[in-house]
Amino acid sequence: MSSSRVIFALSLSLLVLTSLSLVEPQEPDVSDELFELMALQSRSPSGIIRLDDDSVSRFLTSVPTPRPYSLVISFDLAKLHSGPNPHLSIMQYEYSLLAKSFLSNQNENVSQRLFFCILEFSESNSSFALFGVGSLPHLRVILPYVTSMDKSGYLNLPDDILWRAEHMAELIESATGIIVGQITRPPRYSRIQIAVATAITLITVPSVVKKIVRGETFLHRKEAWLVGAVSVYFFSVSGLMFNVIRKMPMFIVDKKDASRVIYFVPGMGRQLGVEGIAVGLLYALVGLMLAGITHGAVKVDNGMARQGVMVVAMAASAWAVGKVVKLDNWKTGYRVHMYLPSRWR
Repeated sequence: MSSSRVIFALSLSLLVLTSLSLVEPQEPDVSDELFELMALQSRSPSGIIRLDDDSVSRFLTSVPTPRPYSLVISFDLAKLHSGPNPHLSIMQYEYSLLAKSFLSNQNENVSQRLFFCILEFSESNSSFALFGVGSLPHLRVILPYVTSMDKSGYLNLPDDILWRAEHMAELIESATGIIVGQITRPPRYSRIQIAVATAITLITVPSVVKKIVRGETFLHRKEAWLVGAVSVYFFSVSGLMFNVIRKMPMFIVDKKDASRVIYFVPGMGRQLGVEGIAVGLLYALVGLMLAGITHGAVKVDNGMARQGVMVVAMAASAWAVGKVVKLDNWKTGYRVHMYLPSRWR
């Protein structure tokens, strides 16, 4: 009887062990913070979670490492969006495109590991100090094992690269190992705009062709070519194309005195919009004076009047060139020296 009980006990133990071995191991439960981040992300139209000082403490500083997620945080100051420097507003627009593209490109498991967030200065003064933010635009990647926020991954772009979504995606992929995917940009023109433009083009083409054949367009007038030539000359010497490409502001506000506006900045390779316009006008004045002498003054019959016009033109040209040289000396620190021929000494 005892032997049968022993056999029964052994059989029961073997059955229990076999059942336990067949049960698949359960994955650890996802933290409450992760569920809350997912809820906040789903409620945001752009997929960007807006943080403040309390949420930074809840999702970062109060959560033990390693956290089951990584955060990408963009730091913002709303009142600078309407200022003369457009870099911050452009960066935030590109950042929203980056977040939307990431959510549309990734599956659910991957998107639960990386969240895009934003911190606004007026709502999170302490968090700016916690991360050691000293200038904007500013972008950080907080990996799961990071404990010191001020030493977390700062994503820095070179000065000659704009804060575009594609460039930020490359930095995030390098820091996290998560592929962001292709950036999806909205179409430049809507279907209604394209349809209206097509209809206007079809309506106006016959009359435009008729005027071209008759020679009645503005391109057949010499005044149009004169204005075009002066405009090309102005843009080529003023450096305004540099401002357009780099999206440079017309002026900046002095950081030490908010009531003071700066139009000219020292240093090579730096130029504001007003500075380009001023230099372009000075160069254009010299060109127009030269054109006036060669095409206008030579046709004046009175010798005294002709000489007077030429003297005025030369004086105006000398004044304009002197201003440009003075500005160049101030920006670069170099001076233009005059050297007389040795036989004149």
